[in-house]
Amino acid sequence: MTRFYVTTAIPYVNAAPHLGHALELVQADVLARHRRLRGQEVRFLTGTDDNALKNVAAARAAGVGVAEFVAANAARFAALRDPLDLSFDDFIRTSADPRHRAGVHRLWDQCANSGDLYRRTYTGLYCPGCEQFWDPSELPGGLCPEHGRAPDPVAERNWFFQLSRYGGEILAALESGRVRIEPAARRNEVLAFVRGGLRDFSVSRPAARAEGWGIPVPGDPDQVVYVWWDALANYVTALGYGSGDRDYARWWAGSGERVHVIGKGIVRFHAVYWLALLLSAGQPLPTAVFVHDYLTADGVKLSKSAGNAVDPLAVAGRYGVDALRWWLLRDVAATGDTDFTEHRLVRRANQDLAHGIGNLVNRTVSLVHRYRGGRVPEPSANTAADLPGAIDRALSTFDFRAATGALRGLVGTVNRVIETERPWELARAEQAGDRVAGARLDTVLGGVVRDCRILARELEPFLPTGARLLCRQLGTPLGAPEPVFPRWP
Repeated sequence: MTRFYVTTAIPYVNAAPHLGHALELVQADVLARHRRLRGQEVRFLTGTDDNALKNVAAARAAGVGVAEFVAANAARFAALRDPLDLSFDDFIRTSADPRHRAGVHRLWDQCANSGDLYRRTYTGLYCPGCEQFWDPSELPGGLCPEHGRAPDPVAERNWFFQLSRYGGEILAALESGRVRIEPAARRNEVLAFVRGGLRDFSVSRPAARAEGWGIPVPGDPDQVVYVWWDALANYVTALGYGSGDRDYARWWAGSGERVHVIGKGIVRFHAVYWLALLLSAGQPLPTAVFVHDYLTADGVKLSKSAGNAVDPLAVAGRYGVDALRWWLLRDVAATGDTDFTEHRLVRRANQDLAHGIGNLVNRTVSLVHRYRGGRVPEPSANTAADLPGAIDRALSTFDFRAATGALRGLVGTVNRVIETERPWELARAEQAGDRVAGARLDTVLGGVVRDCRILARELEPFLPTGARLLCRQLGTPLGAPEPVFPRWP
């Protein structure tokens, strides 16, 4: 059986989590839960990027020790698990997990043994927000495209990685589909970048500038490993790469899918730099990189630095986790940024959950109780037979809108069956002695209940809490009719 290993990017912990982090976590959670529903072995990893210089700067600004500051914020990310109905199997903290440092050192040593590391002095434009150097040609108006500020001129003597050696191999991996990037627009963007030629990049920082925070470069304690090298390595260090290799052999080096779920701002790191590091170290590549765009507020990307971060815990507390997850999965575009407002969330929850899925199930259960005393007749035709396949196809291309659209589409189909067959009229005819009408009523009610059961089961990866309540209501014996999803004013 094919194993499925899915990861999120690990966020900096210079501030509390916002709705953009929730988007990525929920997307990865759906992929993990869906594959578990299909009977596959799944491992779902997330965590925090503790070793960034921006974390050091934030701790200094807060007047708190770096370790204390990082631990407190990392705990806030880990605490999203229950409020967002997440099912991750592992949570790695890059500053505190003993698996991580050993794995980073092993990856460094393997790349060094391949002759891909060297030292040189470098002068460039460095954005602390991105934790990366930018070429002047990549800075519209001289400003970082991600953070809208002018990068700082920095001159350092660092370790460099020979990225330029791997352009051909990376291009072959991407063009052949050995590493798949979804959506296609992001794949095309990466291909253009690689075809434009790759330049070596800095993979360490002076320990003095990092105030001693980070993982020391093996054999060079005056340097710490560049945070992006450090962060990317978490996908394998969490599997025991460098500290035993038991899970690494099972989930990365063995057969199976290895999928990264990331935001569009870090595609280059995952689809180019990470592939090069793995090629240098002689390790397998990921099989897919799924890329989402940004959430915005009034057209501005949600971020801590912009001061417009939306607290996902507050939103879930006001409207429930089902409403929040559904909006993230149903309304967020596959390509292009999506503007968040609570009004849009409420409108979508009312339309699709309260008046859609919830109303259909409540209506169905009520009909069976009214006309068959709660006994579900034996069904015949299966209206929902195509639903699992439609969801499989949509999620294979990272299209949550299409997947949730298939669920919502079945609601419309089953409602049309009820309106066409009019079970209340069949019941009246049966009471008047029409046995054919009675048999038809059994067929209709049995089929509708079965369709609702399939709908509830297929909904589970998307809305674990709501699906559980629906399955209980649709169980044997049939539960009492009651609304599962609230309607918001």
